[in-house]
Amino acid sequence: MTSEASDENKLIETLSGVTTATLTTILLKKGLRNVWLRGARPLNPGQPRIVGRAFTLRFVPAREDLATPESWSSPTSTRAAIEAMPEGCIAVVDAMGVTDAGIFGDILCARMHKRGVAALVTDGVVRDVAGVRATGLPVWCNGVAAPPSVAGLTFVNWQEPIACGGVAVYPGDMIVIDEDGAVLIPASLVEDVAALAPEQERLEGWIMGEVEAGVPLPGLYPPNAENKARYEASKK
Repeated sequence: MTSEASDENKLIETLSGVTTATLTTILLKKGLRNVWLRGARPLNPGQPRIVGRAFTLRFVPAREDLATPESWSSPTSTRAAIEAMPEGCIAVVDAMGVTDAGIFGDILCARMHKRGVAALVTDGVVRDVAGVRATGLPVWCNGVAAPPSVAGLTFVNWQEPIACGGVAVYPGDMIVIDEDGAVLIPASLVEDVAALAPEQERLEGWIMGEVEAGVPLPGLYPPNAENKARYEASKK
């Protein structure tokens, strides 16, 4: 394993232990408010937290001469995009929030799972939901619908900037998903966030312990100087 791959694995391992709620707080302190992808909810309860680099796909509104079943055989198709997905990526799909046409069904999700794609995240919906669940591919989406993608959408490209759930997503941004949804960490900030996140989790764990012990919130959350000192002492 190269040092670059080792560093990437360490980042993913670190972020896998951090909730999306904590990450949004850290990013807020860095001035980023719009990082939570609206509409991307876990398809199944209890899906694990997953971390990976964004592989982006983009749909636009359906146009009758382009959004046809024949388009599925085009070189520019969801099928071709799936074959370009690297192992461990998270497929992030801009479906413009359309909820009456399923972007992927069981066959496409099965192929993604076979290729080692970590998860699918979209502000749209999936179809063939029982089959999708059976593939084992973790999915965060905005619901389910029976009609195919071409009933409401035209697929146009992959690995370009997209807007998913109202958030600008660029290829290579880091995505963290858990039961609270999907959060984006800009690629340029991943190392900084990963360095801060474990300490934030430890602090909040300590605060929760104090709450359970009956300590009132004012001065505790956020901690004042006295409680900061108590927290630091607790780490020694």
